[in-house]
Amino acid sequence: MQGIKTFIPTQKKVDYLQSLLRVGFDTIDAGSFVSAKAIPQMQDTAEVFDKLDLSKTNTKILAIVANTQGAETASTHKIIDYLGYPFSISENFQMRNTHKTIAQSLVTLQEILEIADKSNKKCVAYLSMGFGNPYGDPWNVEIVGEWTEKLYSMGVKILSLSDTVGSSTPEVIDYLFSNLIPKYPEIEFGAHLHTTPDKWFEKVDAAFHAGCKRFDGAIQGFGGCPMAADQLTGNMPTEKLLSYFTTLKADTDINPMNFESSYNEAIKIFTNYH
Repeated sequence: MQGIKTFIPTQKKVDYLQSLLRVGFDTIDAGSFVSAKAIPQMQDTAEVFDKLDLSKTNTKILAIVANTQGAETASTHKIIDYLGYPFSISENFQMRNTHKTIAQSLVTLQEILEIADKSNKKCVAYLSMGFGNPYGDPWNVEIVGEWTEKLYSMGVKILSLSDTVGSSTPEVIDYLFSNLIPKYPEIEFGAHLHTTPDKWFEKVDAAFHAGCKRFDGAIQGFGGCPMAADQLTGNMPTEKLLSYFTTLKADTDINPMNFESSYNEAIKIFTNYH
């Protein structure tokens, strides 16, 4: 929802999230503790979290934070399980996304790891530009490997390689996951893929067969990163992910009827708010 300019009423957000909580997802990215000026849609995240009822779900809640202050605020909410921090290996994108250099962002990540540990939460680090870089910064698979080692040494245990602008290819996806997953068995690797409609299958298929078991999705692939390129590439559609894993007869714990209901709620929001 973060890229929708028209403010979505708090209760509508709560109702939509409640519908998602009935589906059976492992984790829901339910809000962001970020600058209300930068992302106005997320200004009521604290109120939304206070209204959520998690009594009938096993789904875990993740909140995105962009700085130490956001992490401190998020850590006071008992329903939050994960603090997600976007760490970019692109200097240009890190400045664009969090107004920090990579060196400053490393300090922030270390502080967030400490906050998460003290508040009995886990930190999910998103390795932004993990599959390529359109901004002219140096990028290759060796650089991704070096940053993985660096973040692992800091204590990162959940690392989501992030496409951000849809630049990934099946070959790069396969290479990174098939090499990094065996090398770092203590890290839970995830795939945060952005895609055009004709490329989703090859990306998911490459990641899954390379050993990735944690996938991020968004219904209808709605949105993208509001801090990325001007012409946004959509998120990985949740319905495509579910179709893929259903075909493989993989156990996802998803309730199809509840997902259909939540999907319909999402369409109403996307239709009525722009």
